[in-house]
Amino acid sequence: KKPDIAENIVQLAEDTDFIVESASADVVGKLLKIAVEKKKNVMIMSVGGVLDNLDLVEKIKKSKDCEIFFPSGAIVGIDGLNAARERKIQSVILTTSKPPQALAGAPYITQHGINLDSIDKPTVIFEGNCLEAVKAFPKNINISAMLSIAGVGVEKTKVRIIADPKLTRNIHKFNAKGEFGEMEVKVENVPSPANPKTSYIAALSAIATLKKMVSSVKLGT
Repeated sequence: KKPDIAENIVQLAEDTDFIVESASADVVGKLLKIAVEKKKNVMIMSVGGVLDNLDLVEKIKKSKDCEIFFPSGAIVGIDGLNAARERKIQSVILTTSKPPQALAGAPYITQHGINLDSIDKPTVIFEGNCLEAVKAFPKNINISAMLSIAGVGVEKTKVRIIADPKLTRNIHKFNAKGEFGEMEVKVENVPSPANPKTSYIAALSAIATLKKMVSSVKLGT
């Protein structure tokens, strides 16, 4: 059977019990509003789009009518940050390294006239906080948004993006310090066969989240 195609996002919400967003950060705000209005559970993959709609997230937190799910995406260690947040976290620093062409088309690259083809050694392309990073690279750095929600917030989560022509994989490393101690997490991700701007494990994390929702055994924090 062919899947039904919704003509718009409102019809999508009306005709489904659970919504999985995998479009772009631009639709997240509207989707969250509809989830609240229609009392629908929703999974958000474009976590960066949540940062401009944290008020809606707070509204959903207080609501008993719908739930929002955030898969861990391309990063690992979110369970550790969730546990650490029960006490004070002092800092979270993310370093993401990618092949230059994986950053092609990002607003920051275009605005600054960066020639990705000319990069012949590891080069720091961007340094700033999470909010700045998500606006500069909306399709490349969703993991920083995920880390900020799980950790110390958008302004205190620091982000560095490196373009490395020798890489064939996306590499994400983050360091967190707090009352719990210190953690360092590194993951080397194979790019998605369908979209080299994202990591294969991001799609797999969505599948794992769906399975966890219906499983009677819950693993991890």
